[in-house]
Amino acid sequence: MQTHTLETAGADLVYDVRGPLPPRDGRPPLLMIGQPMDATGFATLAARFPERTVVTYDPRGLGRSVRKDGRGDHTPRTQADDVHAVIEALGAGPVEMFASSGGAVTALAVVENHPTDVATLVAHEPPLITLTPDGPAAVRARAGVREAYEERGWGAGMAAFVAMTSWAGEFTDAYFAQPAADPAAFGMPTEDDGSRDDPLLSDRSWAVSDYRPDADAITAAPTRVVIAVGEESENLLTARTSAAAAELLGQKAVVFPSHHGGFCGGEFGHPGKPDEFALRLREVLDGAA
Repeated sequence: MQTHTLETAGADLVYDVRGPLPPRDGRPPLLMIGQPMDATGFATLAARFPERTVVTYDPRGLGRSVRKDGRGDHTPRTQADDVHAVIEALGAGPVEMFASSGGAVTALAVVENHPTDVATLVAHEPPLITLTPDGPAAVRARAGVREAYEERGWGAGMAAFVAMTSWAGEFTDAYFAQPAADPAAFGMPTEDDGSRDDPLLSDRSWAVSDYRPDADAITAAPTRVVIAVGEESENLLTARTSAAAAELLGQKAVVFPSHHGGFCGGEFGHPGKPDEFALRLREVLDGAA
């Protein structure tokens, strides 16, 4: 693996290349992106594609990529321009792309704004909450996570986030009538460390979940776009956002093994099915599914 730093006006973007450039097999590089997850989250999945040249990167302000724009927010268009810059630096585009969570939102913005960059995009569970039928209630639930974080710190905020993302179905009065989630019940710290800059729990990434893709631009692009959803995510928020995103693009979401982080190992506390996930991803990229 070789690590590179791409200096742009707004950030120094760090990315890793596993394998040769240009790839020996004639296939384009396989770029894996997330948000707010950085390159470390894709180590398990990348290792299951030894025959491919795999590229991972840290979005600006996350991991090793240092911001120089004086901002703390995360917006899909800015992230998309960063990904475009990395693809140009590779000099081997158009790439194939697997994008997860907020990275899937970034990837859709890449297709909108840089339509010749990506040959095939597998967008796994984009959290586009305003596309769901209960969008206003989902926005209210998201605000509750931020409120818990602002008032009581990281543990309380993360507990509220877990409660929100594990709620089955639409956000009803029953959801909002629940008592505040107890961080101790999830094995999370109850003390407040004073920080308030977490991109997942603050409002810094609200532009990501508020994003509304331009369906006309995406369907007009030469990119083959596949919206993916985890089989274990059924009826949870990210499954519902995936279904809504797929419907917006005139398709149905393709089912993948496991859950929202199913391509990871046990490093994030929720063991997935990385072997099965990688097999499914390979099938989809090859056009066999």
